[in-house]
Amino acid sequence: MYYVYVLKSYKDDDWYTGYTGDLRKRILIHNNGLNFSTKARRPWKLIYYEASLDEKDAKAREKYLKSGMGKKYIKNRLKFFFDDLNEGCTPLEISD
Repeated sequence: MYYVYVLKSYKDDDWYTGYTGDLRKRILIHNNGLNFSTKARRPWKLIYYEASLDEKDAKAREKYLKSGMGKKYIKNRLKFFFDDLNEGCTPLEISD
């Protein structure tokens, strides 16, 4: 199984989109500062993920979600999440 995921930084509210074969491990890598691209913006929260059986499908979906249309898709898909954030709610955490 392959996962495409979107993380949200608590530090600057920016997003990071990626794909992996082990979602829990990958989130821990991001939050432990072991990824160069994301270590300066820790901590991260998982806000969205999708599962695919094929790695090529996951890579293609990651590419789409990083595009302008893909970012619009995420904003629309998570409309209530972002509305709740504005009201002070926080997303679920993944821990060790």
